Amino acid sequence: SPRTTATIDIDATILSSDKRAAKATYQGTTGYQPVIALWAEQDVVLADEFRDGNVPPQSGNLRLVQRAVAALPEGVEAVRVRSDSAGYTHDLMRWLEEQQHGYAISAKMHPPLLREVRALPEEVWHFESEDAHAVRHWAEVAYVPNDRDYSDRRGEPARYLATRIMKKQGQLFADGSQVRYWAMVTNLPDPEGGSGLDLLRWHRGKAGTVELAHDVLTNELAAEALPSQKFGANAAWFRLNVMLYNLLSAFKRIALPPDLHRARPKRLRFVL
Repeated sequence: SPRTTATIDIDATILSSDKRAAKATYQGTTGYQPVIALWAEQDVVLADEFRDGNVPPQSGNLRLVQRAVAALPEGVEAVRVRSDSAGYTHDLMRWLEEQQHGYAISAKMHPPLLREVRALPEEVWHFESEDAHAVRHWAEVAYVPNDRDYSDRRGEPARYLATRIMKKQGQLFADGSQVRYWAMVTNLPDPEGGSGLDLLRWHRGKAGTVELAHDVLTNELAAEALPSQKFGANAAWFRLNVMLYNLLSAFKRIALPPDLHRARPKRLRFVL
């Protein structure tokens, strides 16, 4: 099923472990923190890296993405990378720009960026959605980091898109605030006939791809059933689970009808 576009989603997860060799994670537990790069259109893991639990999530992601891009078959004409704020690093974004690859990455809300977002006049905020608890708006932010390391290949600043979520009157977030802000940086233009909101929604789509893949690896395969005190043995075990994930993807697409192409292993066991 050849495709000319590759959307590569990168994300790390925590595998909890009580083994003596397991390191403390940022969640306060002990375990390991593997990261994968998933080709979203094909539901295939292109690259994985097994890491100790105390390794910062933003460490080594350029290396992972380079391996993922190198694993793509011939015929792929466009590469786009989506990531959470772990991908918000100078080296990764510079390399993507140099290679003329697109990206949409959650931006860390550093104080200068937060000040720019808060200073936006009300008329530039566009309505996105509303539910019983909160109202969501979005806006484009004219923000350029001082070092300009995030400029795209044309020498123009990358775009920052902000999201604002406001609780309804009388309601607060758990930390006591009524407003929360998020931001995304991208070097992609608005889709034809669309707006920055389409890019924000497309970026959020990784929740249904790479985050789902981690959930399957951990809870429906055996990635968290690490067999050894030895780091290398556990890394091999994780990769075997990744290989099984890819084999299942191939099996579903080659041997099963379209309505089962996205089926999880638990459903496959029940149906087949």
